[in-house]
Amino acid sequence: MIMKNILPQAICVCATAFAITFLAGCQTKDSGSASSASQPAPATTQAAVAPAPAATPAPAAAAPKPAAAAPVAAIGVIRIKAGSTSPFTDSSGNVWQGEKGFSGGDVVERDAGTAIANTKDAGLFLSEHYSMDSFTLDVPNGKYTAKLYFAETYDGISGAGQRVFSFNVQGHDFKDFDVYVKAGGSNRAYVETVPVEVTDGKFKITFTSNIENPEINAIELIPQK
Repeated sequence: MIMKNILPQAICVCATAFAITFLAGCQTKDSGSASSASQPAPATTQAAVAPAPAATPAPAAAAPKPAAAAPVAAIGVIRIKAGSTSPFTDSSGNVWQGEKGFSGGDVVERDAGTAIANTKDAGLFLSEHYSMDSFTLDVPNGKYTAKLYFAETYDGISGAGQRVFSFNVQGHDFKDFDVYVKAGGSNRAYVETVPVEVTDGKFKITFTSNIENPEINAIELIPQK
């Protein structure tokens, strides 16, 4: 009787234990599956992409070279007859152009029959520019020989000290210049020769009156090599 009661109870206990073990095993397996499912998928590794090479800039165009300055044309001998509007041809065949380049003053012409000593070209001294302030001429830079032609042809001058003036030829000073004294009297030719250098494109003579007015008959400018 006692054995009959024990056996069903043992079977029941064993069945209960088996059921608990079975359920625990199932929960453990499901829990592992859920844990595995919740893991994030591994990130996909992308191959590194090399940056595109920078574009090579086109070479800059070469700047144009400045044009070379045109050389100043060489000139021949310049001959100017002061006080005259007409050209004059001298005994050597040289042509003297009518006057230009004077600032201030006035002009006068003498009688064509007037004799002038110390020259073959009396006509060159029979016109003059007087009472001027300056004479300027545009010329290429360089060295020149300047020749200034004078004669005292005014009948109001009869001796030394009656016409005295000063002038400057491209930086060369001539103080208290007396044509009568330099030429040795009236109606006599005198030529003053001055070596000069032009550095600013202008040949210039300035005149200053002391007694009476300055005067000049002709100007010659000869280029030097």
